[in-house]
Amino acid sequence: MRNIPAFILLLLAVSCGKRGTVQEEKTLTVSIGPFKYFVEAIAGNEYSVNVMVPPGSNPHIYEPYPDQISKLKKSAAYISNGFLGFEITWLDRFYEMNRKMKTLSLGDVIDPIKPEHRHEREHLEGADPHYWVSPECAFKIAHSVKDFIAGLNPGNRDLYEKRYEDLTARIKIIDSAMNELSSAPGRKEFIIYHPNLGYLARDYGFEEIPVEFEGKEPSPARMKYLIDRARNNGLKVIMVQKEYDTRNARAIASETGAEVIVIDPLSEDWYSFELKLIEVLKESFGQK
Repeated sequence: MRNIPAFILLLLAVSCGKRGTVQEEKTLTVSIGPFKYFVEAIAGNEYSVNVMVPPGSNPHIYEPYPDQISKLKKSAAYISNGFLGFEITWLDRFYEMNRKMKTLSLGDVIDPIKPEHRHEREHLEGADPHYWVSPECAFKIAHSVKDFIAGLNPGNRDLYEKRYEDLTARIKIIDSAMNELSSAPGRKEFIIYHPNLGYLARDYGFEEIPVEFEGKEPSPARMKYLIDRARNNGLKVIMVQKEYDTRNARAIASETGAEVIVIDPLSEDWYSFELKLIEVLKESFGQK
C-alpha cells in the first residue's frame, strides 16, 4: 500500500466511505496544529478537531492519509491557512469531498507578506504562510474563529464571546512580552533555519536571518556570511524548526559557539510555544 499514489488512496477512502452509513459526529477540520488551539479555546470540547498536517510533518509538501480524509468527510467545517503549499495542491479536492462543509480561510483576515521570490513550492500562492506565530495576527485569528464558530452554532454565541475574552487575554500576555523585547535596548536579530518568523519580525521590529537562501540549502558563500555575522554580532542562538534537518545549523554553531535550539511552531499548544519562543528570543537578543 505504501507505493500507491496518495491521490489514489484518497479516492479509495472516499469510495469506501460511501458503502456504509457515516457516523454523525461534530468534527471540525483545521489545516495545522496551532489552529486547533484557537478552535478549542473558543469551542471547548464541542468539536472533535481533525488536524490535517500531523506533528512533525512539513505543511508545505504534506500529503494527507485516508484516515484524515475520512474525518474530513464528516466535518462540519474546514479552517484553512490559505497560503500553505499542501493546501494549494489539495484544498479544492477537500471541498469536493464534502460540499456541505463550511469553510474559513484565515489567510483572508491578515495582512500578508508577499515574498520577493516566488520559486519556492510553498510560495506558489504568493504569500508567506507563517502568520500564526505573530501575536498581532493571533488576535485576528481568534476573532475570526470566534465569529465562524458562532455562525455554526448561534445559540452558544454568549459562551463563545466569554471564551474569546479569555483567549485574547492570553494573547495579550504574549503580545506584551514581544513588545517588551522590541523596546529593550540592543540588537533585535535572530538566525533561524527556515524563515518561519517573518510576521513576528515585521510586527515587532525584529530582524530574521534565515539559513535557507531563496528556499534552498545554503551555499558555501551563504554559510560563510552566516558564520561571520554570528561572530561579529555575538549571535548565540540558531533556531531550527522541528521538521527540518539541523546539520547546517550545527555547522554554523560549531564555528561560532552558538547553541542550536529546536522550536515547534506547529505545536498544538500555541501559548506554550510562544512562551518558549520569548525565552529563545531573549537569549538571541542578549537579554538574559
